[in-house]
Amino acid sequence: MIIHVVRPGESLFSIGQLYGVAPFKIAEDNELADPGRLVVGQTLVILEGDRQHKIVPGESLYSIARQYGVTVEAILEANPDITSPTEIYPGQVITIPPRTKKLGSIEVNGYAFPNIDMEVLKKTLPYLTYLSIFSYEVNADGTINSIEDDDLIKAARDAGVAPIMVITNLETGGGFSSDIARSILRNDEIQETLINNVINNLNQKNYAGLDIDFEYIYPEDKEYYNNFLRKITSRLKPMGYTVTTAVAPKITADQPGVVYQGHDYPVHGALVDHVIIMTYEWGYTYGPPLAVAPINKIEEVINYAITEIPSKKIYMGIPNYGYDWTLPYTQGTAAKTVTNTGAVDLAANVNAAIQYDQKSQAPFYYYYDNNGKQHVVWFEDARSIDAKLRLANRKNLGGVSYWTINKFFPQNWLVLESLFDIKKVL
Repeated sequence: MIIHVVRPGESLFSIGQLYGVAPFKIAEDNELADPGRLVVGQTLVILEGDRQHKIVPGESLYSIARQYGVTVEAILEANPDITSPTEIYPGQVITIPPRTKKLGSIEVNGYAFPNIDMEVLKKTLPYLTYLSIFSYEVNADGTINSIEDDDLIKAARDAGVAPIMVITNLETGGGFSSDIARSILRNDEIQETLINNVINNLNQKNYAGLDIDFEYIYPEDKEYYNNFLRKITSRLKPMGYTVTTAVAPKITADQPGVVYQGHDYPVHGALVDHVIIMTYEWGYTYGPPLAVAPINKIEEVINYAITEIPSKKIYMGIPNYGYDWTLPYTQGTAAKTVTNTGAVDLAANVNAAIQYDQKSQAPFYYYYDNNGKQHVVWFEDARSIDAKLRLANRKNLGGVSYWTINKFFPQNWLVLESLFDIKKVL
């Protein structure tokens, strides 16, 4: 895998010549809607695949390795019939492996809304370990609101992907409710009702596990939440279900704020199978223009998390979206959500050059709309995804989790598959 950043004057033809890869293959791999319209600063993932090289007089494995940007060891591994680097001869045809060597295996979770396009889902499932279907809203009395998830569960299981039931304390038509959480967490009878409803749904719908995404828990309810987790894991784990929690991105145990204080990292890490850390939304809808998931901020969170949670239980959150802010930013105004592919299309339409911020490891660009208003767009590209996945590898994390997979982002999956083998648990 090569991540190529488009330079002024380049075309798909010239880029293909540069790497010895057919232009139509680059367009097909990256799912370019208009291969003739590239944006300066746009990333393209070049998949070389295995190539054949015919040895000419004077060549050595060392010179061939340098020519293709791989190591002698990689060539030997791809050609087990060569027992010694010196035992090659003119006219011999050898296999040249891709220059990117896989880092190992990883577990991948993807959140999906029930209204996901089924073709997008089918294209995405080969890259997933778990499909978390969002979400069953719990009510203050322990009942849960049903969702249309049958087709998603069947598609997941047919693809060898474990379907995960997600419960949330979202208020119908609103946001996360601290009061709904409190009603459940402070009442043993209501908890029993909720747990029984969850178990019935897991059984009836053929789910493989549960993801508990309770947010905005009152700080004084933290230990009540911990006790609820103790209770529900003791019921579900003996039945063979996995239990996952989603938590806010903290950098200290006592980080202030209702978003953070109800999530007790050490307790979650001790009780559940996976902890999804929502490492995104530094740049958010009603906030100032920033990268959505800056790598420096993510690393701060992960550095703290691995001191409290076994690293292999941690799934690092990765956003599959960006934002478009109108400038100058005014507090309380809303940014517009954009898809990552849509951000590149917009850059092409407004003739903007994409830039890249090294500190946050994220792409961005400026443009003016038809009313003369300046905008800034922050989003994800192959470089930023590569940086996040390599961070997960360096920190020895168990996996990553995408919010959400409802829009297909081809480059993400190309980079992921180039770097890792995706674990399956079914």
